[in-house]
Amino acid sequence: MPATLKLLLIGNSGVGKSSLLLRFTDDTFLPPDEVSATIGVDFKVSMMDLHGETYKLTIWDTAGQERFRTLTSSYYRGAQGVILVYDVCNRETFDALKIWWNEVNTYCSSQDVVKMIVGNKVDKEGSRVVSYKEGADLARKLQTLFIECSAKTKIGVKETFEELVEKARIVETPHLWQKQGSSSSNVRVTDNSNDNSGSQQDYCSC
Repeated sequence: MPATLKLLLIGNSGVGKSSLLLRFTDDTFLPPDEVSATIGVDFKVSMMDLHGETYKLTIWDTAGQERFRTLTSSYYRGAQGVILVYDVCNRETFDALKIWWNEVNTYCSSQDVVKMIVGNKVDKEGSRVVSYKEGADLARKLQTLFIECSAKTKIGVKETFEELVEKARIVETPHLWQKQGSSSSNVRVTDNSNDNSGSQQDYCSC
């Protein structure tokens, strides 16, 4: 039986959490006018093969509106990975990451939960207001993973989930679901800004 990993997508309303989930699980993209705001919590299941083993990912898409905060807080429990999403074309969603970061640390039952900051909508480069460097610097400050992506063009979407599951050692470090050990201090920043192959740089926050 494959190991089951619980992953959460959090962030302000409109940053593209549902679009990222749909692109990763179904490889489809809906135009903004066809996407409705998530009410409460939704989730999808996706299978991932790594190193000859199959893993079952239950990926939870949480509502970003303030009125659903008390409803979604219970879904942090038992999560092994959390993706904090912002819109690179909306400074307010980037600034709100501090609030979401505090929520993760408040509600997650384990201090070993792997966290990743994701800047979405890089396909709209002409409208960008949050630079790649700002996102990477925040990730280094918080000692977490970072990547930019586009749910519309698929750039970085697959890498987002692969990095969280494999490179962040959710799979490679069993204590993340056995509640043992300590978390890694390694920070990985994946740069998809200049080419589609996803060149990578590693930073260690020692």
